[in-house]
Amino acid sequence: MKKGLIAVGLLISMSGAAQDFSTYTPGAMGEGVVYYLPKTEIELQVTATKVVYTPGEFCQYADRYLRLTGISSKPEEHWEINSIKVSSVGVPDPDNAYVVKLKDKSAASQVELTPEGIIKAINTTSPAEKIAATKITETAKKRIDPRSFMTEEILMAGSTAKMAELVAKEIYNIRESKNSLTRGQADYMPKDGAALKLMLDNLDEQEQAMMQMFAGTTNRTEKTFTIRVAPEGDVKDKVAFRFSKKLGVLDVDDLAGEPCYISIVNQETLPPADPKAKEKKKIDGVIYNIPGKAQVTVFTPAKRYFEGELPVTQFGATEVLVDNLFNKKVNTRVIFNPNTGGIVKIDKD
Repeated sequence: MKKGLIAVGLLISMSGAAQDFSTYTPGAMGEGVVYYLPKTEIELQVTATKVVYTPGEFCQYADRYLRLTGISSKPEEHWEINSIKVSSVGVPDPDNAYVVKLKDKSAASQVELTPEGIIKAINTTSPAEKIAATKITETAKKRIDPRSFMTEEILMAGSTAKMAELVAKEIYNIRESKNSLTRGQADYMPKDGAALKLMLDNLDEQEQAMMQMFAGTTNRTEKTFTIRVAPEGDVKDKVAFRFSKKLGVLDVDDLAGEPCYISIVNQETLPPADPKAKEKKKIDGVIYNIPGKAQVTVFTPAKRYFEGELPVTQFGATEVLVDNLFNKKVNTRVIFNPNTGGIVKIDKD
């Protein structure tokens, strides 16, 4: 029955009939629509980069012929954390499920839900979410075969050392040609700026390809990992995930990595709820959340990645929009935040 009531971007119209709001009890709903209020999970989006270094064929001659120091002759692979983005996300709270029942004297004629069944709007539609454009970048440089630029003399060299020496000389010749072109001193100058740029680009490509034989290549691959933590109370120095320079982002239980911690502390922005008053309160309208706030910190012993306040519904309270707002004399429109269950906008005419 629930699958039939909750659908993607659900907008349910009940014009001509009216509604009542009550706590949802499975199997005893009758005619109506179930909606959930959200509870908060703290989402961490960890962006990490895998770096793979491959030494060049002439790496041991890099200092001798090109004065390149610190060039390793051993392949290397490691991970780096670029950033950690932290936000509050809402998930359906099974303890806060309500049903909108048909009733004769109400004008709450439309209820919009998220795909998960969280309430988004009444008597209107929520604004379309703006999806940020994802910038696609190549993390690995184009691989060019340096041997395609080698002269016959280089290819016929009798030893690796001699070949490295000749390739280094070719690099210096390329640099000299580039300097002559940029200074306008080349024997054969291009006719226009476009031709000059093309020649310089070709020389750059040749130089980079041959330099890779000494300096090696480094390829970087970026990946994003999503981790969620559900706060049911204050969270102090909890391990959110583990990170290894060799293996990357790991599960909490994988001791091969160092821990990254999260702390979630209730800021107690709302007065404490009265349990007795809550028991006596009659549900007579739309139930919504007033989220509380939490101070969230994400850190390792060496670095603090995030520190700031985020909304957390578990640290807040629920309230009621009285049913009188939804009678036939008043057209009340309400938009809710699906991540917190709080009211974003309410107007009427």
